[in-house]
Amino acid sequence: MPVKYTTTTLKKMETLFEELGYVIRYEKGNFQSGYCLVENKRIAVINKFYETEGRINCLLDIIAAMEVDNTQLSEKSAKFYKDIRQIAPEESTNQ
Repeated sequence: MPVKYTTTTLKKMETLFEELGYVIRYEKGNFQSGYCLVENKRIAVINKFYETEGRINCLLDIIAAMEVDNTQLSEKSAKFYKDIRQIAPEESTNQ
């Protein structure tokens, strides 16, 4: 099942990050990868000029690199997280 690049999917991603304690901010800046992650403050800054598809892809990249505790998530978000993990399997951990 491929990712649907809709505003609904983006909202689900934002809710997932919110439940994990992250704040998502859309701002301008020179991000080589399109986003910046301030881990010790749990802030994800994404290029505000990205359309919905670009924003979703950035959030998928971030979530692939995160360790997520499913107990923090609502039932709906936990199911969504499971679905997107199947779509975007964890990338190599040689970062």
